[in-house]
Amino acid sequence: MAGVTDPIFRTLCKEAGADVMETEFVSAEGVLQAWQRNRRYVEFEQEHRPLGIQIFGSVPEHAAAAARIIVDAMHPDFLDINAGCPVPKVVGKNGGSSLLKDLPLLQNIAAAVVRELGEDCPVTTKIRIGWDAEHICALEACQRLQDAGVQSVTIHGRTRSQQYGGKADWDIIDTCAKAVQIPIVGNGDICTPQDVKRARENTAVAGVMIGRAAMNAPWLFAHARHYLATGEIPEEPSARERIDFMLRHTRMAIASEHYGDELVTMRAMRARLLAYAKGIPGTKPLRPLLSRVASLQELTDILTPLCAPA
Repeated sequence: MAGVTDPIFRTLCKEAGADVMETEFVSAEGVLQAWQRNRRYVEFEQEHRPLGIQIFGSVPEHAAAAARIIVDAMHPDFLDINAGCPVPKVVGKNGGSSLLKDLPLLQNIAAAVVRELGEDCPVTTKIRIGWDAEHICALEACQRLQDAGVQSVTIHGRTRSQQYGGKADWDIIDTCAKAVQIPIVGNGDICTPQDVKRARENTAVAGVMIGRAAMNAPWLFAHARHYLATGEIPEEPSARERIDFMLRHTRMAIASEHYGDELVTMRAMRARLLAYAKGIPGTKPLRPLLSRVASLQELTDILTPLCAPA
């Protein structure tokens, strides 16, 4: 979720009913070498709580030192070690899901962070079910992380080699949830309220994490809450409501100055706008324009005709 779950996006997800959220992840080495420059990746508003800050790294002592800096400065509700990211530039630094190839190292990193933080902040970890189909290691990873003192593990039901293709394996997630004493949170292919209910009712997970689906539809949190409470599937937002949401997110991002001036903010928003536009009638031919949009006024001019009466 790097470049996605910034403070503005988290505000919108919280409004929609997200229970617990996490920041973008930050490199332990980046924290140690340039904390003030990297601090913006983990900034949050008090109303975002309960909230965790994610780190990744490959050196136990460095991860522990970075965790201490973050916790002392930001006081998150928990500190999450990312051992699930499949992105090559993270894996290439022996971070993220690369740690699934070296479970003793993953355990040592987790134990070092737990020792450093003590009672100051709970530690959690995010993993995948394994490196590839021949190396499924989620159960051993969960057992090792439990032994290291981690208080919860989130499991994405794909291997690193799958990236985001194929189907998430919830049977493996369920097996892990039944085998350890710490809470297991399931992740992967949660795209509808029905998916949330199915995971809760058919597996032993303590919770469900929504990732990529929220990038396109942050209102999924509200819809899932409504469905779990009433059994009714809410109507999807209308085209006008989705366009209003796109414009509101953009206004909030510009006003926050989180990314810088308007042009820099619009560049950061382009991927978000393209994600939100999926499924809105008439937006397909506009995607090249959205991928180059440079101002709020330009965005308004692109989207407003879609709201005009037929």
